[in-house]
Amino acid sequence: MAHDEVRRKARIEIIPLIDVIFFLLATFVLFTLSLSRIQSLPVQLPVASTSTTPPDPDMVNLQVSDSGTYYWNKEPIGVNELEPRLHSYRQQVSVPRVLISGDSKARFGATVYALDQVRKAGIEQVSVETRVTDSGK
Repeated sequence: MAHDEVRRKARIEIIPLIDVIFFLLATFVLFTLSLSRIQSLPVQLPVASTSTTPPDPDMVNLQVSDSGTYYWNKEPIGVNELEPRLHSYRQQVSVPRVLISGDSKARFGATVYALDQVRKAGIEQVSVETRVTDSGK
C-alpha cells in the first residue's frame, strides 16, 4: 500500500527563510554600527563681539512689522510711501545701503515686497537682518 499512496512532493517553505535572512541582516547592521568609532576634533568657534563702530548714518533700516506696515529708520510709513522714499534716498546718497529687518511675526510676503522695491530702486547694497526685533525699535 505504500506504493498506492500518493507521493507528496517536497516543498521549500520561504517564510522561515525570510525570517532568517532578516535576522542575519539586522545582526550584520548592528554589528557594523558598533564597529565604527566616531572621531572628532575639538574646534574653537569664533565668537561674535559687539561692534564698537557707530552705525552708518547713510544706511536705512527698513523694518517690516506683523501687520504689514513698514518703518523707515523707526518712523512708520505706509506701503505707498516705500517706493518714493527709496528713489529719493537713492538720489541723495552716493552709496545707498538698506538693512531689511522684521519683527517676530512679520509676514514673508511683505518682506519680499520690500526687498523687491529696494531692487527696483537700483540699490545694490542690501542686507537682511536675521535677528528678531520688536516693531519700530
